[in-house]
Amino acid sequence: MDELPLDQVRTLLAVVDEGTFDAAAAALHVTPSAVSQRVKALEQRTGRVLLQRTKPVRLTESGEVVVRFARQLARLERDARAELGLSAEQGPARVPIAVNADSLATWFLPALTRVPQDPPICFELYREDESHTTALLREGQVMAAVTSSPEPVAGCTVRQLGSARYLAVATTEFAVRHLTGDLAADLSEAPTVVFDRRDELQDAFVRSLTRGRSGAGRIRHMVPASDGFRDAVAAGLGWGLVPEPQAEPLLRSGRLVELAPSRPMDVPLYWQQWKLDSPALSTVADVVATTAAETLRVAPTRRP
Repeated sequence: MDELPLDQVRTLLAVVDEGTFDAAAAALHVTPSAVSQRVKALEQRTGRVLLQRTKPVRLTESGEVVVRFARQLARLERDARAELGLSAEQGPARVPIAVNADSLATWFLPALTRVPQDPPICFELYREDESHTTALLREGQVMAAVTSSPEPVAGCTVRQLGSARYLAVATTEFAVRHLTGDLAADLSEAPTVVFDRRDELQDAFVRSLTRGRSGAGRIRHMVPASDGFRDAVAAGLGWGLVPEPQAEPLLRSGRLVELAPSRPMDVPLYWQQWKLDSPALSTVADVVATTAAETLRVAPTRRP
């Protein structure tokens, strides 16, 4: 295989973005048969199945590689046209980013307000748990991600941002009702607030107290919004790990109490982005790193 034909690569991307072969054909102004033939030809050229023919279609692992290449190619083409003064009709640069809800609610949006807007940049944010944002990078849906994973996605670079600190908190009434003095045993049974079914932060905290013997209790209230999560804990529905910037005002006012003052939980955060010479992406990355250095806690240095 000497090269990937660009018309076939762009056709695969259209199928993924539109969801079906028919919709891709309409977007590309060709017949569905032509779309199918291009995708089949690309699969034959790569020697791999790239799509699962479901509705909507689903990428295979090999398909993710090709689609990521297609999106990077489109970005490079756009930047080249901009430098040549040929892209005025295409509008501002678009930078899709995956970011976790707690970062969105605390430091990330203020970072974006500091990004220079000459030339203008549009942000397209995908909210996802920090342990899962790299999946969107791997699929090529985003150019960059705030993630808890230090291992680079293929074709990406990694930059350490710092650590987000979480505090185990609850209301005084909740603590009186559910905590007897043995924190590890109590939190293994007490009602818990979690973000969603993939939120393992509370379990990890309890496992650190019980030396891995048990996680958080079985009564779990799922609240999939950062501010809502904090408010649910402040309402007494359960205990939870709340980001330090959100917890501190409620601790000072007495609405919440810290359950383990000597045991905060720090989650290292990293910035992963495409290895792409994109002025817009580089600008955003530098501003995000600067803001993170000012607001997050210093993360332990990674050992080689």
